[in-house]
Amino acid sequence: MAEEKLTDIAYTTEIPHLEDVKNYVGKELGLSEWHTITQEQINAFGKTTDDNQWIHVNPELAAKHSPYKKPIAHGFLILSLASKFCFETFKILDISMGLNYGLDKVRFTNAAPVDSLIRARVSLLTAEDVPGGLRYKMMLVFELKNQEKPACIAEFIAQAFANPNK
Repeated sequence: MAEEKLTDIAYTTEIPHLEDVKNYVGKELGLSEWHTITQEQINAFGKTTDDNQWIHVNPELAAKHSPYKKPIAHGFLILSLASKFCFETFKILDISMGLNYGLDKVRFTNAAPVDSLIRARVSLLTAEDVPGGLRYKMMLVFELKNQEKPACIAEFIAQAFANPNK
């Protein structure tokens, strides 16, 4: 989705009613705050996922042998921030719950070295009715501060369910 950037200041779109989400298809929904990728976060992710490659968790080897000269975040660590960034940028106020449904296209287009600042620009691509709610697809562009190329671009699919008490 090629869309002109609306702003470089973090913001959130709040949508009062689930049925109004479709009005935002093709629009940017929000821009998250910057998040620092720390070595502690990288190490914890490596331990949790059993991905302890030196390029991620060994600063000494990375300084010697990596083209980045320091550890880089796991691509899946960056992608795992999708939920965090979506919660920061897009809120449907009258739902009972939301679920991650899946991902479509995902590309890791640039490394995120330790201590990088990353944020996500979130746009709504599609929205379709499902029993009891709505399934929608968002485009997330994980921007790196002072880098032209983003760390990741992903199509993230979620479902939201109407609050039966409203």
